[in-house]
Amino acid sequence: MTADSDKPGWLRPLIDFGPLAVFFATYLLWDLLTATGALIVVTLIVLAIGFLIERRVAMMPLVTAVIVTIFGGLTLWLEDETFIKMKPTIVQFLFAAVLLGGLAFSKSLLKFVLQQALQLDEDGWRKLTWRWAGFFIVSGLINEVVWRTQSTDFWVSFKVFGLLALTLAFALLQTPLILRHRIDDPEEAAPATAEGTAERPRGGDG
Repeated sequence: MTADSDKPGWLRPLIDFGPLAVFFATYLLWDLLTATGALIVVTLIVLAIGFLIERRVAMMPLVTAVIVTIFGGLTLWLEDETFIKMKPTIVQFLFAAVLLGGLAFSKSLLKFVLQQALQLDEDGWRKLTWRWAGFFIVSGLINEVVWRTQSTDFWVSFKVFGLLALTLAFALLQTPLILRHRIDDPEEAAPATAEGTAERPRGGDG
């Protein structure tokens, strides 16, 4: 049995969606400032639970927690909703910058995060990384438009449901690219790349 199979199935959904669910429920019951405080507290709690169980902290939840704490704290301190509304934009732009920075050094940081779940050739990782970087930039821009032009009620619904729906839809749209560049045996693919042999033919540019 692998280490991943020993992890409780509820842990990842708790870390990914627990704080968001508490944020939304608290907003419905009280207001955005109270919901922001609840978001900070629950984000730190689930991060601690994840560390206690896995004995490590995944990079993306850690970065998100730091930004939530900073921008949420500014929101509460200054009693200004602008900061928590900007938080999704900052997170999306930061993820895009990290991915693009890796590509600038011919590294796919997306591969580092997802290689246990996906096995792709190097060209596939490069294309998928470009696509996700572009998605993060676009979703950040959408958040900016929404919070600057719409009501707080609308923005909260967009943050909780809209961004999630966009992310899931975009991930599903990457299925054809993943299938074209999927490899069954990474050990066999590595020597072929190193020796400069011809790549397996694929349809389209991905």
